[in-house]
Amino acid sequence: MTREEQLIAFCQEAVRIPSPSGQEKGVAELCARKMEEYGFDEVQIDRYGSVLGRIHGSRPGRTILMDGHIDNVDVIDAPDWAHDPFGGEIDGGRIYGRGTSDMKGSVTAMISAAAHFAQDTGRDFAGDICVSCTVHEECFEGVSSREITRLAKPDFVIIGEATSTTVKIGQRGRAEVVVETEGKSCHSSNPEKGVNAVYHMMAVIEEIRKIVPNQHPILGRGILELTDIVSSPYPGASVVPALCRATFDRRTLVGEDEAVILGQVEAAIARAAKKVPDLKARVYLAEGREACWTGETISARRYFPAWLMEESYPDVRKVLAGLKEAGIEAPVSHFAFCTNGSHFCGEAGIPTIGYGPSLESLAHVRDEYIEIDQLIKACRGFACILGQLTM
Repeated sequence: MTREEQLIAFCQEAVRIPSPSGQEKGVAELCARKMEEYGFDEVQIDRYGSVLGRIHGSRPGRTILMDGHIDNVDVIDAPDWAHDPFGGEIDGGRIYGRGTSDMKGSVTAMISAAAHFAQDTGRDFAGDICVSCTVHEECFEGVSSREITRLAKPDFVIIGEATSTTVKIGQRGRAEVVVETEGKSCHSSNPEKGVNAVYHMMAVIEEIRKIVPNQHPILGRGILELTDIVSSPYPGASVVPALCRATFDRRTLVGEDEAVILGQVEAAIARAAKKVPDLKARVYLAEGREACWTGETISARRYFPAWLMEESYPDVRKVLAGLKEAGIEAPVSHFAFCTNGSHFCGEAGIPTIGYGPSLESLAHVRDEYIEIDQLIKACRGFACILGQLTM
């Protein structure tokens, strides 16, 4: 088979293996096996189940990491798909299936590009090239990546999320903000004997809605949006609720840390307390805990910081030069969603860009697909970027 045919087959094989978060074993083992077949010098699976492959150059230099996640969101509407969600079917120049765009197409292209580059140069390049295939990104952007950073120690990172082969230099961050109000339960036939936590939450929400999110000239506006609200006990069964919990999706900007995020809501609670006697409320960041396919548990607060690179940064210019060499004109913009870059650049301070095949809008949708031309184009782009970064 030609290189292009091998890449297409690799992508199809990956798509045919369902890999919801925590169940990535099959795809992880496929990626590890392909890396070994393609001659990677080191291949390992870390404690969370992510795969890390490394190719050594013949000269000393930096470590360049290409990163992509191998978990996919669940398919809950399979009968409504026109194509088998896990069939990897080709139709009209497209490969269909869950994870084609988000982001097994890109992962297979990165592994292939690293192997092609090593072969074509005879490994005559500076430094190391690493490819990471990370787990649990769909629920914990950047958390499993902390282990990759510890193992690979990258100097520059390429996030392979869908960019239509343009270059992304930043993204807003994400935080799950939880607000709780505490009341006093009683029988709902005598509500005056209790304190309804929901009414107190209504007062707090009224003040939270007065918060005006900050604006950023590149990343746009921050967001603070109510996503769920639950009273306790639920169902009430004639009981005045003693607790009410609301969750907000907070999209953050560079310069906004946990103190800023929580401080704005604490100020809103303080305003509400001036209006409502005996109001008891608190705010905190949500925490998550998930089981990995390796048996490990991954846990973290749901806070993933924003990040932004300067377009004039030398390695960004090298990336653009590499794409131009590949015949790819790549406008510079930013991601609309959260990625593992929240760890690599936002948390660890490692220079990072985004570049990958397909449209952002194809993630998580019915009849997800990737254009074969985009897949092949991205693979060529990855290889040319590596050429510029490892001179």
